[in-house]
Amino acid sequence: RIIEMAVGSRGGGKHPATRSFQAIRIAVNGEMDELVHGLFAAEHIVREGGWLAVVTFHSLEDRIVKRFLAAEKRKDAVSRHMPVSQAEPRRWAGVHRPRRAGSKEVQCNPRARSATLRCARRGSGPARAYSIEGLGVPGAGIQGVA
Repeated sequence: RIIEMAVGSRGGGKHPATRSFQAIRIAVNGEMDELVHGLFAAEHIVREGGWLAVVTFHSLEDRIVKRFLAAEKRKDAVSRHMPVSQAEPRRWAGVHRPRRAGSKEVQCNPRARSATLRCARRGSGPARAYSIEGLGVPGAGIQGVA
């Protein structure tokens, strides 16, 4: 009731406290840290040519997965005026567009409305050391929060 009084009702059938309790659950369970650890573990475990598929259920998770898989795109951005050099092998070569449930799927399975599937094929590049930098992990820039 306190959250409802502070935030107000937005309509749409969801209780105003839903997002607040989701944020508390994510923080208490360390869900973002677990996701990042899982992604880096997968990079070490999945063999070249193997596939990684990740289903996310909200935008914070999806942003982390997207940035994890797209990290090499930023690395490859060089000036067109620079000499061409030998490119490093890619860690994730076949990154696919995100897939979301269609209207029929959502009708049959309402929980699918917020799900996003991201897939990538493992390249031959070496696995990275664990680092949350650049992944958009909430609270990562705050002192004392890992």
